[in-house]
Amino acid sequence: MTSQSIGRYRWTICGLIFFATTINYLDRVVISLLKPNLEKDFNWTETDYSNLVVVFQAAYALGMLGIGRIIDKVGTKTGYAISLTLWSIVGMATALAKTTFGFGIARAALGLSEAGNFPAAIKTVAEWFPKKERALATGIFNSGTNVGAILAPLTVPFIADNWGWQWAFILTGATGIIWLVLWLTIYDTPARHKNVTTEELNYINSDVDERAEEEASAGEKVSWFRLLTFRQTWAFFFGKLLTDPIWWFYLFWLPAFLKAEYGLQGTDMALPVALVYTIASVGSIFGGWLPLNLIKKGFPVFRARKTSMFIYALCALPVVFAQWLGSMNLWLAVLIIGFAASAHQAWSANIFTTVSDMFPRRAVASVTGIGGMAGAFGGIFIARLAGQLFDYYKGQGHIETGYYIMFIICGFAYLTAWTVMHFLVPKFKIVNFSGAPTPEPVS
Repeated sequence: MTSQSIGRYRWTICGLIFFATTINYLDRVVISLLKPNLEKDFNWTETDYSNLVVVFQAAYALGMLGIGRIIDKVGTKTGYAISLTLWSIVGMATALAKTTFGFGIARAALGLSEAGNFPAAIKTVAEWFPKKERALATGIFNSGTNVGAILAPLTVPFIADNWGWQWAFILTGATGIIWLVLWLTIYDTPARHKNVTTEELNYINSDVDERAEEEASAGEKVSWFRLLTFRQTWAFFFGKLLTDPIWWFYLFWLPAFLKAEYGLQGTDMALPVALVYTIASVGSIFGGWLPLNLIKKGFPVFRARKTSMFIYALCALPVVFAQWLGSMNLWLAVLIIGFAASAHQAWSANIFTTVSDMFPRRAVASVTGIGGMAGAFGGIFIARLAGQLFDYYKGQGHIETGYYIMFIICGFAYLTAWTVMHFLVPKFKIVNFSGAPTPEPVS
């Protein structure tokens, strides 16, 4: 059966969550690009800036702790709409901050509200795609993180230079209103959507093991604490704890790295930052394509996923040479950081998909929230470490040493995470809440 005869409306839904994720990251990274402006106005040190990053990540972690459960209860449509509306309002309200403490309050509120994006997005993918397509769908919507990070350096410095940094927060935050109208107009579950054919609905629900488990335990409530009794939950927890902080580091310190090492700021850094995230976008989509291709060649889903993730973990290693190559030429540093960011996005497309590989759809947002919380707490550690390292080595006149240490950590994080996940769950077998026999997953 061809994709034309099955129907393709699920990809329209994927486009919507791609748009939401783009807005999520556009709002998130504005402060990193305004760092030079705000350092002047508020006399921030590297530690002050790292504290704001920590505040955002701590609030994001706390948001993740509960938002997944809320989305599983109220449904994807309502949960996603509330989350994006709140973070858009908070993003615009950041323009009102007059002190460093005020920025801390605004960043905490932004982190709390932005926590809803990924639990809602991963749950949407689980509802709308069969397992074999979920990594590709996740890779596509997750590339919105890169598009947001590309749009930011192309627009934020220009807005700040011409109208002031306050307008950068206002205009980026306001983009969420457009998405909200589209989401409330277009979205519904596949079973209720008028644009989904019977053939496409059957294709979406074609995973035998997932369908059998859901039928066996229909209506059964799964507590947050019960989820913590499964090795599958802990595999996702540690996978995110060890690798999410690397992306946070690239996201919040890439502009600072370009300024410290090469004196770039404002519109001068737009092209290097945009190039890094353009390369990362390719990795995000390729990261979803490779396991799908392996599944088509006969690999079981778990083996295709795990093999792909191992390849991406190896691709992250060369970033340990970023500082050394960067000492020769700016663009060598940009290219190797871009390749590492690409490896992360490919990894991210798959680690997110392991949740729907291993859990029934009704628990996907909750487990995603648990892992997201772990990643955010790991990001807090990285932010504190980076701030203290950079302040120390800047005082010594050798800030490049601080970046050298950080890039070594970035390079080895993924192989460590892959090893931990492999020993916890050698096969990504779906959790059986009911205790009834569950069919083995098909290839």
